[in-house]
Amino acid sequence: MLLSLKIENFVLIDRLELELYAGLNILTGETGAGKSIVLDALDAALGGKVSVRMLRTGTSRANIEATFSTNQAIAQWLETQEIDALDPETLICSREITARSNRTRINGVVVNKQQIQELRDRLVEITAQGQTILLSQSAQQREWLDNFGNQALLSQRQKVAKLFEIKERSRKALFERQQNKRNRLQHLDMLRYQLKELEAANLDDPDELENIEGDRNRLAHSVELQKQGYAVYEALYQNDGGNACADLLGQAELILGEMVTLDREAEGILELVTSALAQVEEAGRQINTYANRLESDPEQLETIEQRINQIKQICRKYGTLPEAIAYTEKLHNELAELTDQSISIEDLERKAEADLHALYKSCKKLTDFRKQAAIALEQAQINALKMLAMEKVRFQVGIYAIEPTALGSDRIVFEFSPNLGEVLQPLAETASGGEMSRFLLALKTCFVNQKTQEIDQLEPSHTKVGTMVFDEIDAGVSGRVAQAIATQLWQLSRSSQVLCVTHQPLIAAIADRHFQVSKQVVSDRTQVQIRLLEIEERKQELAQIASGKNVEEGKKQKTKGINPENVNIVGSQAIAFAESLLEQAAEIKANI
Repeated sequence: MLLSLKIENFVLIDRLELELYAGLNILTGETGAGKSIVLDALDAALGGKVSVRMLRTGTSRANIEATFSTNQAIAQWLETQEIDALDPETLICSREITARSNRTRINGVVVNKQQIQELRDRLVEITAQGQTILLSQSAQQREWLDNFGNQALLSQRQKVAKLFEIKERSRKALFERQQNKRNRLQHLDMLRYQLKELEAANLDDPDELENIEGDRNRLAHSVELQKQGYAVYEALYQNDGGNACADLLGQAELILGEMVTLDREAEGILELVTSALAQVEEAGRQINTYANRLESDPEQLETIEQRINQIKQICRKYGTLPEAIAYTEKLHNELAELTDQSISIEDLERKAEADLHALYKSCKKLTDFRKQAAIALEQAQINALKMLAMEKVRFQVGIYAIEPTALGSDRIVFEFSPNLGEVLQPLAETASGGEMSRFLLALKTCFVNQKTQEIDQLEPSHTKVGTMVFDEIDAGVSGRVAQAIATQLWQLSRSSQVLCVTHQPLIAAIADRHFQVSKQVVSDRTQVQIRLLEIEERKQELAQIASGKNVEEGKKQKTKGINPENVNIVGSQAIAFAESLLEQAAEIKANI
């Protein structure tokens, strides 16, 4: 549950710390006092939409921190997200808002939108009268119905989604084959032409172009290379003038041989010269062989030039040589697929039909599950609405067939009749604003009171949460209906913490904790303040809500010449009414 809320520089709030309690927590205050700002701050701390307009005027940074008690499920979720717990009993969700950016943190760790939304669904459920718009949406009604059903329903819905995906794949394969059939001959001609051209080029070595360009350079300069080879041979090995390198090294070797007989220290030098002489002689023999092998071959040179031109022409059309070789393989595979008759169009048609039949069959089973869930939801909702002073209400979950989708083949319509003798009609077309508010509250009550084993497996947004927030869910109702809503809210607060903003004195009186929200001017700045009311202060607040006047107004009006006796009579009557509300609330709690 929500333990505390700290707000700084948010809209009209300078700095505020609010401690909350188990049970039913009520916030009251005049219109515009800032009650919704507090709920907006809680929403922001849990990843809700924010904007720079939410920064308090004159400030550059707003901070909101919501502290919750934790449990084993939350601890396990934190572990999967690799977020350390600050302590075993609490976790902190915070939001920092600036003009340029905003960051959401869980226990000090920056998290993304998906993470904070997952945690939010496990911590808080916020219900406002504006949410009654959702009641008119068939898709949302389907979600509510499915989540009220058991685990078998949800599992079947997953099967439908998978079969729908399979059906779509087979339908797409059939469609593409049908399209290919229309263009198949033309496409085959193009593939065969390209493949013929590439195969004629006989491409298999990605380095062939580089290699044959080397051969071309050698053949094109064979005469020059031969002449240079002979010159090298003469310089190294054989020179008529006796100045060849081998001759000079031979002379040096003879002299060093004589020196060694006189001084053994020259042996190392002799070995080096002997080795050099052997290498020079070998180099001379090899260069001579190389020069003798070189021949001018115009025909071979022309053949190589033609091959180079062929490869370059292929590369201009199909990319580099390695790319052209890879494309050749791709063409072989594509041509094989187009000419493969192992799977015919008739086979694809049969598969598509079988997959569609399997989807219809699975959708039918899902519809049966939904009908069972509809019966249970109808009864639970009617019972909850009767507790909200709608004794003659009729409610039915209409299930109408549509073409199969990933969510089944049903259109769900909540049908409603608040008055005896009136026909059932879609909820959005027949319910008033107050009736919609009560319907939404009753629906939430159905989920909270659901005791089946499967509820622990429902989607997070519809499982039991630690805190339920209601923002003026009682708008548009009064009298006996307000009393019924008060009773329902208090019952809900026995299993979940409830935080409720209200203008109804009947609802405020039944609270376990009553907070007053007000605006105060401090240092010429308007600030929103919240304080927990003690018993006497509660009476005054309830009196003001009921009569529209605060008993303290008597002192102000006395200074204006108004008869103080008349003021006191109004004040005492309001206080007496407030006391009666508190007594009545105590009786209701005791009876429940």
